Amino acid sequence: MELLLGIDIGTSGTKVLLLRSDGKIIADLDRTYDFDQPANGWTEQDPDLWWNAVKELIPEIIQQNNVKAEDIRGIGIAGQMHSLVMLDKNDQVLRKAILWNDQRTGAQVDQINNIVGEARHIELTSNPPLTGFTSPKILWVRENEPEIYEKCCKILLPKDYIRFRLTGEYVSDVSDASGTGLLNVRERTWSKEILEDLAINSDLLPDLVESVEVSGYVTKEIADELGLIEGIPVVGGAGDNAAAAIGVGAIKDKTGFTTIGTSGVVFVHSSQPHTDAEGRVHTFCSAVPNQWHLMGVTLAAGSSLQWFRNRFCQEEQTIADTRGVDVYQVMDEMAEQINPGSEKLIFLPYLSGERTPHLDPNSRGVFFGLSTIHEKAHLIRAILEGVAFSLNDCLSILRNLKVDAESMMLTGGGASSPLWQEIIANIFNCTMNTCKSNQGPSLGAAILAGVGSGVFSNLEEGCDKVVQIKSTIVPEKQNEYSDYYNLYRELYPALKQQYLNLANI
Repeated sequence: MELLLGIDIGTSGTKVLLLRSDGKIIADLDRTYDFDQPANGWTEQDPDLWWNAVKELIPEIIQQNNVKAEDIRGIGIAGQMHSLVMLDKNDQVLRKAILWNDQRTGAQVDQINNIVGEARHIELTSNPPLTGFTSPKILWVRENEPEIYEKCCKILLPKDYIRFRLTGEYVSDVSDASGTGLLNVRERTWSKEILEDLAINSDLLPDLVESVEVSGYVTKEIADELGLIEGIPVVGGAGDNAAAAIGVGAIKDKTGFTTIGTSGVVFVHSSQPHTDAEGRVHTFCSAVPNQWHLMGVTLAAGSSLQWFRNRFCQEEQTIADTRGVDVYQVMDEMAEQINPGSEKLIFLPYLSGERTPHLDPNSRGVFFGLSTIHEKAHLIRAILEGVAFSLNDCLSILRNLKVDAESMMLTGGGASSPLWQEIIANIFNCTMNTCKSNQGPSLGAAILAGVGSGVFSNLEEGCDKVVQIKSTIVPEKQNEYSDYYNLYRELYPALKQQYLNLANI
């Protein structure tokens, strides 16, 4: 039986998945690790954490499942986007990777806007520069750690560092490169104009491939170390969300997915590179060759409910422990007793600022409409609805750009809530499906490996074999949320200046 390995290099851990050519997931394993916060708003991670996890997991998953190394036909890699890895002339890591959620580069983003021009940057890269992107991180190192920048000979993204360790090749794929701020997303090449404007030598950057293309082969040294065979093809792979789209079968127009994890993502596939001139949503290259995707991000999706659980639901935790169920199930049952609209209570889920559509780090969470009628269950339901409103902000922009989905997959931890599924389907006015497997990027990476290695003839075959729908939620014909959503949209503009005033106190 032909087998495929999918690797996902995450922020909190690495996962390795073993997929059979008939679409059956044999096993998956993960290793967790931490990141460093050397200063307020800074996040860094040692790339050796990723590599050590891979070195442990691959032999372990092979041994535990009695796998013959010669049966493994291909390897795919997915991972956290935007993070900066810098290597010297001897291929040694020069400093800890600056991660995607690091916020130190505000001044560098301003520089990029001044040098390139905000509108021109969107024209060239289909996105505005953001503190999370890779290009301002490069400028920050150049300005603040010039001795390290001088020694830098190659810049890689996290999954591409793992590729290098496996194959010895400096390669990235176009989906992951889309999040650097240095790629011409429409042309799927490094932007010569941006590189010249920012005085970044193109030799520092890796070669580019499509996600299904072979990018290198496992070396003999690494094969011997990990229990593999020499020459296994490693495909381009993809950034985490692009890989997750493959894992849920969102590979054609009118398909997409919504993730409710710590943050929330609304993702829609597109055969054309539509761009939002205001830069409110991302346009990135898809893991599907010569296709694209658009996505918006809600920063505090599942984390809004987690915050409320941690701070105010000790009684519910006790009930859950007594019943032997998850506390979120208890909270779900409470919220289900409340009517849509939470008795005229609206939650703005800006606990961590907001990205789409406001790009406002100063925004904060709000319960609007609180009265003596409201109990804890009302607040829980308002959080579920408020997060769905924020995600609908993302989808509304995509729809205005003529990018929409007839149905979407719902993934992430929040997807396990039947009530949240129903709320999102009704607010989106879109059929929502859940998957039998919720493996995310590692599964998508394995499917990509199957195409690149010839196990699957194309992505359609791979997704048809692997992706299975678990449940379908059809929106109700009468939308009870439209008035609440319209009011929700009016609240941020009314509070924008007050958010800034609060930040300046």
